[in-house]
Amino acid sequence: MMNGMETTFLDPQTQEAEIEEIKQVIARLEHSQQNELPEEFVSLFRADAIWTTGHGKRLTGRDEISAFTHQVLPGAMKDSTATYEVVHVLFIRPDVAAVKAHAQYSTLEGQPIGNAGTPLYVMAKEGGQWRLVACQNTEVLAP
Repeated sequence: MMNGMETTFLDPQTQEAEIEEIKQVIARLEHSQQNELPEEFVSLFRADAIWTTGHGKRLTGRDEISAFTHQVLPGAMKDSTATYEVVHVLFIRPDVAAVKAHAQYSTLEGQPIGNAGTPLYVMAKEGGQWRLVACQNTEVLAP
């Protein structure tokens, strides 16, 4: 089990299953970005979600997130790719989790581009599916 993933809300087996479901959402996020699939990306958000981009642009609601994503995602990955790894999950409630990830943009050959990212995703499980609810992308600046 990853550090910081203990909770009193869920038994260990259920917790592991929920963490795997959360990881699958982040894997779909990665897939949608790598393959420039705006509809897949937007489908991961709850309708009233809020997202702050890595450059500080606040987007509120799936419609605004969709408009932004359809504008910037097509063509964004022609010379690069992005990977995301879940590094910490904190269950706030059994159906709400704060998820920290490590993000890295790289060339198609795998060479890192720029600084890594450390996004925070607050996710809620509704109707049996984990959805992104409040997200903040943050670039890690070099010391």
